[in-house]
Amino acid sequence: MDTIRSLQYFVRAVELGSLSAVAREEGTTQPTVSKVIAALERDVGVRLLERSTTSLAPTVEGRRFHERARGLLAEFDAAVTEARGGGAALRGLLRVSAPVALGQFRLNALVLEFMALHPGIELELILNDRMVDLVEEGVDVAVRLGGELPQDMVARKVAVSARLLVAAPAYLARRGLPQTPDQLAQHDYVRFAWLPAGDVVTLHDGSRSVAVTVKSRYRVNHALAIRDSLVQGAGIGLCPQWLVGDLLETGTLLHVLPGWRGMPQEVHLLAGRHRNARARAFIDFLGARLPALPGFGKTAA
Repeated sequence: MDTIRSLQYFVRAVELGSLSAVAREEGTTQPTVSKVIAALERDVGVRLLERSTTSLAPTVEGRRFHERARGLLAEFDAAVTEARGGGAALRGLLRVSAPVALGQFRLNALVLEFMALHPGIELELILNDRMVDLVEEGVDVAVRLGGELPQDMVARKVAVSARLLVAAPAYLARRGLPQTPDQLAQHDYVRFAWLPAGDVVTLHDGSRSVAVTVKSRYRVNHALAIRDSLVQGAGIGLCPQWLVGDLLETGTLLHVLPGWRGMPQEVHLLAGRHRNARARAFIDFLGARLPALPGFGKTAA
């Protein structure tokens, strides 16, 4: 039995949830994939997948085996790269997860640039704002903005973005320009839904920190919708510079209380402890390119 091929088929079957999808990806037939995985199960001595006419899912043993198999494939990939002197062209599928707004607004162009540099790579960019389980969902690299990071993942902080108070000129003409942080309490405030801090906004001026309770009648779970709402005059918002920097440059939004800022938004790249060569190359690429984009900066040494 071709052990590496059988492990590859099994790992992708778990991640795609379909033998037919694996067959299409590998350019073979569904019966061939089924036979290879069945042979793997016989060799291992346990059932790894539960199959029905409509679904496919790993067994308890299959979940544990999937995690180990991913690690083995990553080690094999690294060994091949090392044996070839590190000069071999990168090939295969890379699955990347990222927040919706960041992916659409900033990462998409970088992903296309990375693919142009590595023609042998296929890349799936999966955009959602929840914290994905990299192992469970077969994701190689996850881009995360702030928040708690999983303990079982390797996290690399690659960039930061200043968080600024902004509002549309029409809103400020109608409601007035706040002169101190406490005056934010008299204004309409637009924020991301489900923030752990709720309606409490923490600001600092370099030497002092203040917490202000604001009125958030409008809460949104999508950064691009917040951006659009602020442009339409919905209120004042605290936004990362990468999201609103272009609007500040054109005057579409104005910087409110410029002496005060929120805590910087940190950008982390997450990966499993067994990273393949494709994931390592992509992490290095983003680590170099992302801090150079408008609205981002390098992390402290």
